This record gives sequence, C-alpha cells and structure tokens, in this order.
Amino acid sequence: MGTGGVGGYFGGRLAQHGEEVSFIARGAHLRAIQENGLIVRSRGGDFRIYPARATEDPAEIGPSDIVMFNVKMWDTEAAGRAVQPLIGQNTAVISFQNGVEAEEILANILGREHVMGGAAYIFSSIAEPGVIAHTSPTARLLFGELNGEATPRAEAFRAAAWAAGIDASLSSSITKDLWSKFVFICALSGMCAVSRSPVGRVLGSPATRELFVDAMREVASVGAARGVALDPDIVERQLAGAGSLPADEKPSMLYDLEHGHRLEVTWLNGTVARLGAELGVSTPINRFITAVLGLHAGSPGSPAPG
Repeated sequence: MGTGGVGGYFGGRLAQHGEEVSFIARGAHLRAIQENGLIVRSRGGDFRIYPARATEDPAEIGPSDIVMFNVKMWDTEAAGRAVQPLIGQNTAVISFQNGVEAEEILANILGREHVMGGAAYIFSSIAEPGVIAHTSPTARLLFGELNGEATPRAEAFRAAAWAAGIDASLSSSITKDLWSKFVFICALSGMCAVSRSPVGRVLGSPATRELFVDAMREVASVGAARGVALDPDIVERQLAGAGSLPADEKPSMLYDLEHGHRLEVTWLNGTVARLGAELGVSTPINRFITAVLGLHAGSPGSPAPG
C-alpha cells in the first residue's frame, strides 16, 4: 500500500523472487507501472517487474497475507480504511512509515490483531513515474508484532524477505525500535531540511552538528517520559550511524522540500514538540524545526495546511 521509495523497492524485490505482489499506487506513477512495469534502479542491481500487478483500488486484490503499508503519514487514516478489503482472518498490516504513531492509528481502524510495527532503513524515492531509485548502500527491514511474539505470520514474512535477498529482522520490542529510529530520523530529516543541506554538511559544521545532537536528545527525553526504555547510549549510537552515511545523502524530507512536495514535519519534529508540551519536556530544537518547515509543509512558500 503505497508504491513509493520503500514499497516500490521492497515490494519489487519480493516480486522479483516470485512472490505474488500487488502494487497499490495512483496517478501517473500507477499508469507507468501498468504500461511499462515497475523499474528499480538500485546500487544492488537494477531490475524490472513486468508485467506488474498494479491498481488504485485494494478491493481488486482481495484478502492478502501481508500488507506493507508505506503511505505518507498524513494519509494513514484514509489509507487504513482503504486497505480493509485486503484484510483476511490472519492478515498482518505492517507499517513501514516514519514516526511513532501510525500503529495506534491503524489499530483503531483495523483492529490491533491485524497490525505490526516496522521500520525501513533505506534511501529511495520515485525518480520518475514507474521508476524507483535506491541510492543508499543499505536496504533493511525491521518489524515485529506489537506484543513482541514471534508469530508464524511474522516468521513467514521474514523467510520470504530473506529468500528475496532482503536484509530483514524480526523484533521482540518493536516500540523501542521505532523510537530508536525516531531519535535518528527527527534529527536527520529536520536538520537537513531546515538547513537545505545533505547530512555531511550538517555534521561537518560544529554548530549544526551540536543542534543535530540536541534534537536527538530531545526526542530521547520525550520517549523516556512516555515510558519507552531506550538504550542509554542511543544518541551516541545514532550519531555514529549518521556519520557513516555518504556525505551527500539527503533524507526524504529534504528531497520533498526541494521538489515541492508536502512535508511530514508535523508527524516527525511536530510530534516531538507536541508530546514534549504534553509531558513537560523542553524541545526547543524540534519546536524551531517544526515552526520553520511548517511554512513549507503544504508546498514551498505556502502556510502549513490545518
């Protein structure tokens, strides 16, 4: 559900291996996939899925084993309702979205028993209609049941991913893992977008590097106040991870800003600021990022919607 950089790449890898994969997309991207197949340009090898099963209407697909849920956060509720025809008795909907609140939104719509949490570690995007560009050296999935159980459906999806050459791991503490990624992605996406700079430039300046670290500390503090047992060295480890990225790497929010797309800042840094206010945790860096990028959240030069 959502054949963008994440869904297009990982769904494409599964389809390439012979799994029965349906791609849900819309507009010019959907038409290109239907006419020419799904094309993936990857550092791990280019490939094409042709013909590709692609539609705008989940009802044309019917009940599925696994739904990889990859839409932008502002579409979570609408897309959650739209995937209901895909839900069978044991279907798992795995959110591979950014942020830490999608799972609860989906659980309220579909039932908690049908929802897993997930995190995708990849830099990829729609290069042009029908074409996915995977630019990072890694492409990894981490997912798990919300209660931490290693269920047969979770094991089966991991096995299918492994068989397709995907680095996939099953988590017994997915909430903690999602917050660990949240610490990283709020700083990375927020600081790169607000400075209009790739990660190497942000970390290469002592001033912006310090802000990057402070942004992560704020997220970790909010997570702790929410009762999430993050590792004591989470900020140091995530900073090391950011430093290992190619210097010219651009996170998706910077890509979206540069291309005039809507931004997820409300669901990233904005969530930190909102939860911080509710919990009495100071979040000045994330509040600043939210305010500045909020001017561009709908489109460059326009106020944030809502």
